[in-house]
Amino acid sequence: MKELAGRLTALDPDAGAAVQVIAYFDRLAEHRAGLEALVRGAAVLSGCPARLADAGRRVHLRVETDGRRRDTDQPPDPAWPSAPLSPDGAPALWLERAEAPSVVDAVILERAAAAIRTVLDRTRGRAPAARADDPALVETLLDPTAPEPVRLHAARALGLDPASPARAVAPLDGPPRILAAAALRRPAPVEGGPDSPDHVRSPDPALPPGRVGVGPAVPVLELPGSWTGARTALRFTADGTPHSPGPRVVYADELGGIGLLAELVVPGADPPPDVQALEAAVADAPWMLATLHAVASTASLRGAAVEVNVHHSTLQDRLGHAEALLGWPVRTPQGRLRLQLALTMRHLGRA
Repeated sequence: MKELAGRLTALDPDAGAAVQVIAYFDRLAEHRAGLEALVRGAAVLSGCPARLADAGRRVHLRVETDGRRRDTDQPPDPAWPSAPLSPDGAPALWLERAEAPSVVDAVILERAAAAIRTVLDRTRGRAPAARADDPALVETLLDPTAPEPVRLHAARALGLDPASPARAVAPLDGPPRILAAAALRRPAPVEGGPDSPDHVRSPDPALPPGRVGVGPAVPVLELPGSWTGARTALRFTADGTPHSPGPRVVYADELGGIGLLAELVVPGADPPPDVQALEAAVADAPWMLATLHAVASTASLRGAAVEVNVHHSTLQDRLGHAEALLGWPVRTPQGRLRLQLALTMRHLGRA
């Protein structure tokens, strides 16, 4: 290559310089040079500062002709010689030169952009799609029948790191979503409130509003299983109102063995006897459902009284009336567990 460059230089200086540029970037690519080294090569070979800016992959580099990196917030001048990182993409690599590009400048931009594209595809995946929640990409990633390479490509296009865990999210109203596990923070119960997963918690801003089921955190290729868990968790959510008490957000990995009830209770089927007794009790008094839910989901009867905003003695009177209608005690550990199961089965049957 050196001999060829020398001969071409004797005939045409630009052609010889172009061959030297090609050889230079080929060597960098062969040694798996990083982004800064490639941008530095463009700056040194062109004799002017070079800049790389790929907003989709959050890459911003600027190198001076002396080889030192000096980034800036100033936008590039559209008149500068530039090159995209893909045939149909926007300019992403610039040479900070006011005059028209020379033949050598064009070769520098073309070879440097090709090498940079290879590095970005290898280290950061392809540029994200225009929408981070593209329904087609989400559907592909949640489809267990889609080939693994196709799902990996969809994950990268959604901006997900294939090496980091993610969760499938099932909103009651809206399309499925996928979120990086690190983006979700499980909020603690409201200070001073009962320490129960059913108690109202501050909503995570990363989640959509309303009732939401959240699947377990898994590698991206296992997201179809997380989606199944998210849909199951959604069945355990409620509106968080007196007529539909319960959590608006449920994490599948918090359900434990209770999650098995979702496989046993079929919506619309004939309810079991305990649920029938519960329905009759709820129809008897407007306060019944909220009161029984408070007893089932708080740590003590005093906590339940606070939850429904009544005096402790009033709660005792209510529970005596409820027990007579239900046919079993709710103030014993066994009766409380029976009540919890009845409330859960009622909810699953009506979902």
